[in-house]
Amino acid sequence: MQLRYSFRLYPNGPHRAALARAFGCARVVFNDGLRAREDARAAGLPFVTTAELSKRLTEAKKTPERAWLGGVSAVVLQQSLRDLDGAYRNFFNGLKGKRPKMGPPQLKSKRDTRQAVRFTANARWSITPGGGLRLPKIGDVRVKWSRSLPSTPSAVTVIKDSAGRYFCSFVVETEPSEVLPETTPEVGIDLGLGHFAVLSDGRKIDAPRFLRRAERKLKDAQRSLSRKEKGGKNREKAWHKVARAHARVADARREFHHQLSTTIIRENQAVAVENLAVKGLAPTHLAKSVHDAGWSAFLAMLEYKAARYGRTFVRIGRFEPTSQVCSACGVKDGPKPLHIRQWTCGACGVVLDRDINAAVNVAKAAGLAVTACRAQVSPVPVPAQRVEAGTRRDGQPTVVGTPAL
Repeated sequence: MQLRYSFRLYPNGPHRAALARAFGCARVVFNDGLRAREDARAAGLPFVTTAELSKRLTEAKKTPERAWLGGVSAVVLQQSLRDLDGAYRNFFNGLKGKRPKMGPPQLKSKRDTRQAVRFTANARWSITPGGGLRLPKIGDVRVKWSRSLPSTPSAVTVIKDSAGRYFCSFVVETEPSEVLPETTPEVGIDLGLGHFAVLSDGRKIDAPRFLRRAERKLKDAQRSLSRKEKGGKNREKAWHKVARAHARVADARREFHHQLSTTIIRENQAVAVENLAVKGLAPTHLAKSVHDAGWSAFLAMLEYKAARYGRTFVRIGRFEPTSQVCSACGVKDGPKPLHIRQWTCGACGVVLDRDINAAVNVAKAAGLAVTACRAQVSPVPVPAQRVEAGTRRDGQPTVVGTPAL
């Protein structure tokens, strides 16, 4: 499988100026190609192919208006055209139903908070013996290597984020030797806001709420930004201060997701989760808390780490009634308001924790071998019904678990 490795770059002044030129040239080439295709569409002409755009790019370098495009690596400009092709491909595939719908390609702005260029093997970039990253027409840039690459990458992407930090990103092929030894536990996970994750074995992971904890500093930084005059240097400094504050929140959240997902994958042979409708929760009053939790990013980490380390990852349907079914006897007794965190099964008399019970039902719906007794808080004696004394209760088939007998 392919994995992406990112490392921090520390360019000096000349390096930053060269990278700024590369970002600008790649943006101009992208916009020129987009305009050419949109003009052809408006005029009723055939779709302009990538080969034609590449030919026009070569001719543009010979003109006084675009002669400065020759100051950067030609590979960067060609990869910008490939990015334009990818944007059109995603748009058309969305119309065909092959992927989620997305809008058509848009013009890029020099004020975009994220800039990126890509160097393939044709650009002859390399990692120097001293550990630097040698980029054509840019130079040797210092890299903070936090770990070693498992194989030789074929391309590198240089990224400047909204906080003004630089990163280099490599896509490499991993070896199957990274498969972890098999283990016995299997776990279901119920994600929430009160607790970030509740596991079917009874563990509850508190929600860190990184954005909520940083709101005071973010508020002060945003207020300072709003008081600066537009177009001034002080406003630019204040804007970068706000961006760095948001970057710290995102970094802390990402680190928490990585640590928790790695722990779960290493400890369990199979992991089951619910396919959440995050977009459906975004317009509600829970929007800030939902986005602060970052469920989608966490589930994506679980999925690729399970594939990497030889674990089983299962997503169940979002319409499974995991909070309505007793994990002990399998009886479904209907939906419950969110403020009810414990409930008593009217059939078997078991007092159930809402979140742990849901996690157990998630695992059962995925076909994992988990025990339902861990969702039990305390058993309560239930008197036998007068018409059923001495007999077994009539069964009711449910979606999760087995029919009660």
